[in-house]
Amino acid sequence: MKAKKYFAAAAGAALAISLAACSGSGAGSEEEPTSGATGSTDSGEVAEGGLVGVAMPTQTSERWIADGEAVEKGLQDAGYEVELQFANDDIPTQSQQIDQMITNGAEALIIAAIDGTALASQLDAAAAAGIPVISYDRLIRDSENVDFYVTFDNYQVGVQQATSLLVGLGVLDKDGAETGEAGPFNVELFAGSPDDNNATFFWNGAMDTLQPYIDSGVLTVPSGQTDFDQAAILRWQQETAQKRMEDILTSTYVGTDLQVDGVLSPYDGLSRGIITALQNNGYSGTVADGFPAISGQDAEIASVKLIADDVQFATIFKDTRKLAAQAITATEAYLEGGEPEANNTEDYDNGVKVVPSFLLESDIVYSDNIESLLVDSGYWTAEEVASGVAE
Repeated sequence: MKAKKYFAAAAGAALAISLAACSGSGAGSEEEPTSGATGSTDSGEVAEGGLVGVAMPTQTSERWIADGEAVEKGLQDAGYEVELQFANDDIPTQSQQIDQMITNGAEALIIAAIDGTALASQLDAAAAAGIPVISYDRLIRDSENVDFYVTFDNYQVGVQQATSLLVGLGVLDKDGAETGEAGPFNVELFAGSPDDNNATFFWNGAMDTLQPYIDSGVLTVPSGQTDFDQAAILRWQQETAQKRMEDILTSTYVGTDLQVDGVLSPYDGLSRGIITALQNNGYSGTVADGFPAISGQDAEIASVKLIADDVQFATIFKDTRKLAAQAITATEAYLEGGEPEANNTEDYDNGVKVVPSFLLESDIVYSDNIESLLVDSGYWTAEEVASGVAE
């Protein structure tokens, strides 16, 4: 894994934010971390701004490595000491890490939870110590002790995922207009992890978009698996998605004249697992040649390469540099005695209260806008897109 530098501006302050990406090697593969949960703090004297704890869920997804290091670098540049921890998708590990951050004297916590319902005691301890808690990208549920939420418009992300699938099938053009294509197209549906609050928003946005086409017969779901619980992939695991796709092919398609035309996938890692399952079952070539249209999310470099090669059809680009900058802006507001500005105070109910939130916008990436969205913005280089490996 190699670090690469990016620069983004936080609201009200210029912050040099470092994004790091973990290399992928095409469909069905993902680089494993070299160690378990890790942490990093600056050595020497405590920074004037005090200590901020940053809890990230895993190192098995390049986007979480990028988020963690971006937040860490931005906070350090703003004068704070940072304790950054990755929990590698283990809930007790994340709970212990947050407990330790509180013990170590953290003055604010930025938490991307593995399970949004599993941190009640840690949040109670933070509240008792007067520590503000910023929920990062994934909403922490069932607690009043969540002060702020920074994320993307996750319902709209789901809409975009479904829209990209419809574009890939030829039902819509890239401007969102219907083409008159009536199908029927055989599609299968995947959802994210049931313990991630965002997964439900993605699913709802996608299904609200796809359901009229299912009702009209333009789309069919031959497996019959149209409920969230049937489609959900625990912990967003690529291997689990590959296994589920293989099971669907075996139970529904093998030995019949049916062919998969498209797959709704809410994350690039799942997309690569799905692609591998399809390739292992005789599907080949590119989307232009009839390979199923598959959506995605996070613009991971391995999947961007697949999109450039017309194997994966699309992904959703959520610029984590902007998300990290917004988390830093919120942290600074609290530690300077104020409150961060929210642009949504209605939609994110965590079961106990509506959490004031700041939502960012996302973009659909197709092969013809990789350069404008990802290369020109400095997120990936042309060389990285060509190789599918982060430098």
